[in-house]
Amino acid sequence: MVEIIEILLAEDEPSLGQIIKESLETRNFYVHLAKNGEEAYNLYKTKQPQLLVLDVMMPKKDGFTLAKEIRNEDNSIPIIFLTAKSQTQDVVEGFTIGGNDYLKKPFSIEELIVRINNLLQRTKVQASSNIISIGKYVFDFQKQLLTFKEETQQLTHREAHLLFHLVKNQNQVLDRSLILKKLWGDDDFFNGRSMDVFITKLRKKLKKDDSIQIINVRGYGYKLVV
Repeated sequence: MVEIIEILLAEDEPSLGQIIKESLETRNFYVHLAKNGEEAYNLYKTKQPQLLVLDVMMPKKDGFTLAKEIRNEDNSIPIIFLTAKSQTQDVVEGFTIGGNDYLKKPFSIEELIVRINNLLQRTKVQASSNIISIGKYVFDFQKQLLTFKEETQQLTHREAHLLFHLVKNQNQVLDRSLILKKLWGDDDFFNGRSMDVFITKLRKKLKKDDSIQIINVRGYGYKLVV
């Protein structure tokens, strides 16, 4: 059975957007087409695509702004920028924001498809290395699953990313301010309280292994100790 990959395409030029959509759908992709940044963000939240193709110059919300918002929630989904801008600083900005590839207009559909397939293949390789042991638990970051023996718990997107960063910094202090800015977009008081709630949720999900602790290091952050 052929796997259908869902792609979110944000392109404000109707004819070009339709051409790209139809071309990709002849290659076993399913394309959600948005005509502006706001519509694209709503589709991203509701459809959960596996890859994003974002035009940079769009009404309501440009591609760079959209990518920044999405990167605050998901740092692994592949992003390709489409743009007529050719200045070096624009390309640099796109990669700095978190883009994985950058295609300048005009481009061939074949080139876009090759770049999409390369990014998807790279993502699969990364996913295979995202199975992590935490004490007696097995954590599948990509699928957002936490398994203890035969019992599997589904994590939310934010729970999975918070746990992933705790694991990456295991036995070291995870800086509270840095992780708030990375996952919540701001380190203000209300986001801090929200993160405390998520830490409490993770402690409950990990409670079946007594060797695991998430310690509050007052004034600095949290430490995952195994």
